[in-house]
Formats: sequence, C-alpha cells, structure tokens
Amino acid sequence: MLSETTRRRIDRELAKYPAEQRQSAVIAALTIVQHERGWISPESEHEVADYIGIPPIAVHEVVTFYNMFNTRAVGRFKLNVCTNLPCQLGGGAQALHYISQKLGISLGETTPDGVFTLQESECLGACGDAPVALVNDRRMCSFLGNEQIDLLIDDLRRQAAKGDAA
Repeated sequence: MLSETTRRRIDRELAKYPAEQRQSAVIAALTIVQHERGWISPESEHEVADYIGIPPIAVHEVVTFYNMFNTRAVGRFKLNVCTNLPCQLGGGAQALHYISQKLGISLGETTPDGVFTLQESECLGACGDAPVALVNDRRMCSFLGNEQIDLLIDDLRRQAAKGDAA
C-alpha cells in the first residue's frame, strides 16, 4: 500500500501533466516508491499502475527497461561501476575487480551485512573521469583508483553505521 507521503509526492508529479497524459509521471512515481522501499516489487508496480490509472504492463515495461530501477532488494548502497569502453580503457575493469575483492562479493551480489550491492553499468556520461561509479543512482564517483575506492567504501560504511542517507 502506498504511504500517504508517497501518494502526495506522486500527486505533485501527476499535477505536472494533463489528465490524459498521467502515464508521463510513471518514472517519477517509481523513483519515489523506490526511494521509500529500496526496490520495485511486482506488488509495487501494480500499486503505481492502479494509482496512476494505467495498465500494469505499462509500469512493468518502464521498470524493466531502465536499469536505475531495482527489481529485487539491494544493499543500502548500490555501487554501479561503469564497464563501457572509455572506463575500461581508464581502469574500469581493475576498479570493478578491486571493489569486488574488497567487498568479498561478485557482480550482482549483496554483502552479507546488506550494506553493499555491486553492479556493472553502461556509460554514465563521465568518460573523461574514468573509471567512474554511481552510488545509489545519485552520487557520481570519478577517477576510481584503489585509494579512492578505499576512501569511498570507508565513508559509506561510516554512513551505514550512523544510519545516514547516501
């Protein structure tokens, strides 16, 4: 069930579009739900569809098209490491391997404590800053050598211990 806060936030997004174009708010609505719940479950898809008044398949198509939507539970911090060619040439494979080794998980896995999920990503649009990663689809981290990765992971662990947001 969508919370009252979530419904109000979705209503603000819906107000930006004519009534016959409510579907235009689906990405914003899904982002709001994911921010609240951490991922988009099949039930969440149906709730958003019902609330906006569109077919559930229209929501499902958006969720499965955009990789920013989590279709399963992820860790507190989702690390998306760019594996596109410019990042690879700039050390992306090494950065990904180092993060994997440091966290003790492979791509697509979550640490046993639920703090980190490691994923690969297509181009994040910061080729000149390679290698890059995106934390929780919001925070871009550039020039990821081992030292920068150590600092990033230590900072995120501190945030997790304190209960801070990313």
